[in-house]
Amino acid sequence: MRNLSLKQLQAVAAVARLGTMTRAAQELNVTSAALYARIRQLEEEAGLLLFDRTPTGLKPTDAGREMLWAINSINTVLETCTDRLRTLKGGGGGRVALGVVSTAKYFAPAVIAGFMESHPKVEIALTVGNRQGTIDALRNYDIDFAIMGRPPRDFAIEAETFGPHPLVVIAAPDHPLAGRRGLSRADLAEESFLVREEGSGTRSVFEEFMNGVMIRRAKLGIDAGSNETLKQAVMAGLGIALLSGHTVASEVESGRLALLDVQGLPIRRDWYVVRRSDKVLGPAADAFWDYLSREGRRFLPRLPDEALAGMAAEMAPRLASERNGADLAAEAGE
Repeated sequence: MRNLSLKQLQAVAAVARLGTMTRAAQELNVTSAALYARIRQLEEEAGLLLFDRTPTGLKPTDAGREMLWAINSINTVLETCTDRLRTLKGGGGGRVALGVVSTAKYFAPAVIAGFMESHPKVEIALTVGNRQGTIDALRNYDIDFAIMGRPPRDFAIEAETFGPHPLVVIAAPDHPLAGRRGLSRADLAEESFLVREEGSGTRSVFEEFMNGVMIRRAKLGIDAGSNETLKQAVMAGLGIALLSGHTVASEVESGRLALLDVQGLPIRRDWYVVRRSDKVLGPAADAFWDYLSREGRRFLPRLPDEALAGMAAEMAPRLASERNGADLAAEAGE
C-alpha cells in the first residue's frame, strides 16, 4: 500500500471510534462523501473491507484493526519524536561531537562528567587526535567543536579561552639539572631532547622556544606521537622533554618526574574551545560550549606550587595590563 497516507489512517481511526461516517466526517471537518471516498480507496487498495455494518454502527474488521494498529504505532512514534524535539530544544538531550588534542585528554573526561551531571541525556562522541587531525575534523565538519591549545588560522573560526595552558621541561628526578635554579636555554643545549611528532602543538612550541639554540636529539630514534611514551622515556633517563604541564602534573606530584627551572618557563599558553564560524550548534552542543567556556578552567590539572609561582611571576605584567585595560574601559562607560 504505497499510497497509504496519514489522513487515510486518521479517517479509519475516527470512524472506528465514533461508529458512523457522519460523526467522523464532522470531527475531521470534511464531507461524508469525501470521508467515504477515503475509506473506499483504502478498501480497494487493500482488497479487504475495513468495517462491518452492525446494529450499533460501523465496527472494524480484522483488516480495519490492522489499520488501527498502524495508526496507533505512528501516533506513538510521533509522540516520542515530539518529546525528543522538546528535549533537544531545551538542551537536555541530543548528541555532541567533541574533538580534543591528545594533550587535553588528561582533563577532557572530567569536563564531560561535570557537564553530564546536569545534562544526563546528552550523548558525547569524543575524538582524540593530534593538532592536525583535530583541525582537519573541524574543517570537514566532523565535530561540533574542539579543545586545543592554538586555534587554526587558515579558515574562519570562533574561539574562546577557558584556562591557562603551561608548558614545562621535565627530566628524571635524578637528572643532573634537577633542582638547579635559573637554568638558561644554553644550559639545555647538551641535553638529549625527546620531542613530539611533526604537526603537534607541543612540537611547534618546542621549536619556537629553542629557536637559535643548537640541541641534541635523544638517541632513542622516535618522534613520539604520545605524551605517555615521552613521559616513560624521560623517567627511564633517555632524555628531557618539553610537554604540557597538564600532562605531567600527576607524575611531578608523585616525584616520578622533575620540573626543570629554566628561564622563560613555564611557557604560558591558553586552552581554547574552537568551532567553525559557520557551524550552527544544536541546543546540546551550545550548552556544552557555554559550560566549557564558563567552567572548563576548574577541571585543569594543578602543577606543584613552585611551578605555579613561576607562572604567576611570568603572568603578572600581562594581568596588570588586562586589569588596566578593564579599568579604562569601565571609566569610559564601556
